[in-house]
Amino acid sequence: MKKRIFTALLAGLMLFSLAGCSSGGESKDTKEKENAKIKIGYDIYYLGNSWSVQQYQEFKWNVENNYADKVDVTYVESDNDITKQISNIEDLIAQDVDVIITTPCDTTALNSTLQEAMDEGIKVILLAATIEGDTYDSLITVDEKEFGAAGAEWLAEQLDGKGKIVMLEGISGYSTSMLRQEGALSVFENYPDIEIIADEDAGWDYATAKTVMADLLATYPDIDGIWSQGGAMTLGAIEAFQASGRELVPMTGEDNNGYLKACVENEMEGIAVAKPTWLTRVALDTAISLMNGEEVEKDNIYPVEKFSGLEEMKESYYPELSDDVWCGTELPEDVLKEIFK
Repeated sequence: MKKRIFTALLAGLMLFSLAGCSSGGESKDTKEKENAKIKIGYDIYYLGNSWSVQQYQEFKWNVENNYADKVDVTYVESDNDITKQISNIEDLIAQDVDVIITTPCDTTALNSTLQEAMDEGIKVILLAATIEGDTYDSLITVDEKEFGAAGAEWLAEQLDGKGKIVMLEGISGYSTSMLRQEGALSVFENYPDIEIIADEDAGWDYATAKTVMADLLATYPDIDGIWSQGGAMTLGAIEAFQASGRELVPMTGEDNNGYLKACVENEMEGIAVAKPTWLTRVALDTAISLMNGEEVEKDNIYPVEKFSGLEEMKESYYPELSDDVWCGTELPEDVLKEIFK
């Protein structure tokens, strides 16, 4: 059986994921029947990259297979549009749901709408991205600054503290992107001989990153390393280097299956830092705990899992599955195969 990179982490962290210091208090509609289903409004914030697709599919799979007798879910889709996201959240409030689970597309613009939900007694769970404010009952994510810093420190060590590097960012406006960048820059400022020659958004997307990297390779004859926020961007960067005939350089990445495959196939040293899509299961557990009046963690922030070296990568990736798969998942392999045909 394939070794999973997150098994040990999960075993320890699941003991703590729902314990904490923020009281669930009384739910909006105290359930009169013990078996009454919780009404959840789930905002599909974006389906523009493979990680966001897997996050949604893992949530949906959990609802249908592990929580079908506990929750009813209304789905809305925001298409990475904060105006649409605000409208969708308002619609969920009007539908009188018990819990709203959303991944904010902006750090400030959604705050007043989330406050409106809380004023109506609706529990608010932020999944995988945060806001500037406290208009939520529980945040479930990983330490994004640590994510960015871990890759940056690895890259600095690979380059012996000197060289010209490119930074590939996610999507401007998302807390995830900003915090990862902040974490990386906090490391690079300690290495004055590392020069950041380009810092570009690539949307955590393979095709976008491949195009961006191809343009940068045409512009800069000397690139010594790539710090990538992850996503499928690093795979796109690797293929751009190969298409240009340039020698591969050290590149940071995430637990994207394509990146891991590329490292193994090219015998390329790398580091994978991970934000697992099993966070959706934690969000569902948290929703149930909140509606039961239990205490949950206000800021449930997991440490990132990180690994490097070809042996760890060989043990952790799916050689027979799509490049689009993310290895930090609890989904069965046959489900992953169906999602990413």
